[in-house]
Amino acid sequence: MPRTPSRRTALHGLVATGAAVIGLDPFTRSWAVGASDRPLTELPPLDGTVHTDEASLNAAADDFGHIVHRRPAAVLRPGSVRDVVAMVRFCNAHGLPCAPRGQGHATRGQAQVDGGLVIETTPLDAIGSVGPRSTTVTVGAGAKWSDVAKATSAHGLTPPTFTDYLELSVGGTLSVGGLGGQTHRHGAQVDNVTELQVVTGAGEFVTCSPVRHRDLFLAVLAGLGQCGIIVGATLRLVRAPETVRHYLLPYDDLRTFLDDQRLLVREGRFAYVEGQVTADANGDFRGYLLEAVAYGPPVGPAPDDSALLRGLRHTPSGVQTSDLAYYDFLDRLAPGVAALKEAGLWSHAHPWLNLLLPGRSAEALVTTVLDDLTPADLGSGVVLVYPLLRERLHTPLLRTPDDPVPYLLAVLRTTPPDDTVTVNRLLAANRTAYDTVHAAGGTQYPVGSIPFDRADWREHFGPTWRRLATARNTYDPRGVLVPGQGIF
Repeated sequence: MPRTPSRRTALHGLVATGAAVIGLDPFTRSWAVGASDRPLTELPPLDGTVHTDEASLNAAADDFGHIVHRRPAAVLRPGSVRDVVAMVRFCNAHGLPCAPRGQGHATRGQAQVDGGLVIETTPLDAIGSVGPRSTTVTVGAGAKWSDVAKATSAHGLTPPTFTDYLELSVGGTLSVGGLGGQTHRHGAQVDNVTELQVVTGAGEFVTCSPVRHRDLFLAVLAGLGQCGIIVGATLRLVRAPETVRHYLLPYDDLRTFLDDQRLLVREGRFAYVEGQVTADANGDFRGYLLEAVAYGPPVGPAPDDSALLRGLRHTPSGVQTSDLAYYDFLDRLAPGVAALKEAGLWSHAHPWLNLLLPGRSAEALVTTVLDDLTPADLGSGVVLVYPLLRERLHTPLLRTPDDPVPYLLAVLRTTPPDDTVTVNRLLAANRTAYDTVHAAGGTQYPVGSIPFDRADWREHFGPTWRRLATARNTYDPRGVLVPGQGIF
């Protein structure tokens, strides 16, 4: 959804000193900010700006993982979708790699580009009109889910599925999948998109959907940016509750915990189901906390504790219950994130491990992975375990185990970024855990930090690999998009 300024400008970008980026020096393959004795390739007219100052380049060479650092040659802050089209075409013409960057929440350099162009999507954050009878909303790729939730809930509506952390861009999560506690009911975020606006790797602006340019639509959703840059998306909306009831149910046995989670998602008793694993006094990860949320009116009836908890085998004395406004529930991580930032822990390295386990082997695999985990290696992070329903997952490139109830296991580690020995050890541990899960029929959810090569990616995508490779050749024939994933 293009943002249209009041008038077209020919501003080619400013660096920190105020000098304009006027073109590309083809001899040095660097961006020129002043006169040169050599002929320059001029930038196309832009509504936004191209930056080559140290602060912009350093920021684009980092991400939430704080593990990989690839320095781009320039950063585009687009003033319109036209800018994205123009600069992707420019990159094609000059063999420059490029990648979109939303909130920079990648953990292993996936959106970084060594010597190329990073395209910030944050300026493309418009949210379309919404009314009480709307069934969809069209938003820019740079819009944050928190802002989408606020805009839609004001009219009693909401996207069906949210990730736990709301301060992520729409374009970012749609590129990987978007899993959350509502996925067992509504699928992933990618399963709730009715249309996309995409700039292909060839620099073409295309609107695609399940019935229009379907091949591109299916190649971009959960496609890790390999065929096109999402610049806008039309999202499905459902009724939003005014309040919710939030339950935390403690368990002391893994099998019982997993079985009760499976029961709840199959029955659809709760709107949201997740779970955490915590360490006991001995440092063993054997404490289990089932998190479940019931939506109140007008989506569902007033929550009835006895009916909702009937038959569950948690420890009754440890139950915690709270009633929350809907948005407060969605944004429940905000106070914890603020505390981590204040303590300086948000800037730690995040060598995350995110795996999708076949439900039939979930108990054994969770035990194996967590037996090797120590509180020190988890740091200030958390361990999540919760089930999905495969029948709700319809996006081909979001690869899941062949099991009706797969489980997400997320070991969200943190460690000081300058402790490279520990970071490398944890990355190796992630690979070992992945190999164990993969041998049992599991996959990775590709938001974490698992060392992967091209052969791994081909195996990961399995029967959908040919579709992805064909779309790549069609829509990004020069292969300029998102090299940081290491897929092609």
